[in-house]
Amino acid sequence: MSYCIVIPNYNHTVVIDKLLGSLAEFQLPVIMVNDGSDADSSAFMLTLAEKYSYVTLINHPHNQGKGAAVQTGLKHADSMGFTHAVQVDADGQHDISDISKLVELSQAQPNQLISGRPIYNESVPKHRYYARYLTHVWVWIETLSFDIKDTMCGFRVYPLAETLGLLAKHGSLGHYMAFDTEIMVRLYWNGVETTFLPTKVNYPENGVSHFRLWEDNVAISWMHTRLVFGMLKRLPQLLLRKFRA
Repeated sequence: MSYCIVIPNYNHTVVIDKLLGSLAEFQLPVIMVNDGSDADSSAFMLTLAEKYSYVTLINHPHNQGKGAAVQTGLKHADSMGFTHAVQVDADGQHDISDISKLVELSQAQPNQLISGRPIYNESVPKHRYYARYLTHVWVWIETLSFDIKDTMCGFRVYPLAETLGLLAKHGSLGHYMAFDTEIMVRLYWNGVETTFLPTKVNYPENGVSHFRLWEDNVAISWMHTRLVFGMLKRLPQLLLRKFRA
C-alpha cells in the first residue's frame, strides 16, 4: 500500500503555501491539480512546485471543475504507482493533523473509502450547514441506508483500484461540486463501504468559494435525480444487502 495526497486547486493562493509546507511532516508525495487558474495563480503554483520537491503540479488548460480536477489527480496517482490517494482541499478548511488517522484507518481497511465527517465551529456559513442535511436525506434514499453519514466533505482517502474501476465503467462523473457525493453513492452501490472519521472543519476568514449558485444547484439536483433512478434500478440488490446486514 502506497499513499499520496491530491489537491484540486482553482485560484486558491491565500493559504496554499502554508498548507503545502505543513504537509511535509507526513512525508507523502503531493499531486496538485491546477484547474485552469488565472495567470497569476498559475505562476504562483509553479513557484510552489519548484519550492517543494515533493509536489507534482498537473495543469488543466481551462477550468473543468473540482470533480474533474480530483479525477485527474486520482488517475495521475495511479499512473505513478500509488494504491491510495488522500484528497485535501486547497482552501485551508481541513484539519490536516487528521491525515495520519485517515491513513491508519485506510491501512486497516484498504478496500474502503475513508472520509472525514465534519465537526463545524462558528465559522461555518449557516446556509451551507443546513443545506447539507437536504443532501443527507437524498443520499439515505439513494442507498436505502443510514450508513453514509456525510458525502460532501472533501477530506478523504480513495482506494484507487475500486475508484478508478468505477470511473472507467462510467467514463466520468460530475465535474463540479456534485462529484464528492456521487462518487461515494456509486462506490456504495458497488459494495465499497465508507468509514467516517470525525474531523474539525474551519472556514477561513476571507476564504474563497467557487460554488456556482445556479449551475451547481442545477447539477446537484440532476445528480440526485439520476441517483434516485439508479437506486430504483438496483432496488432488489440494495434490499437484499439491507436484509443480510
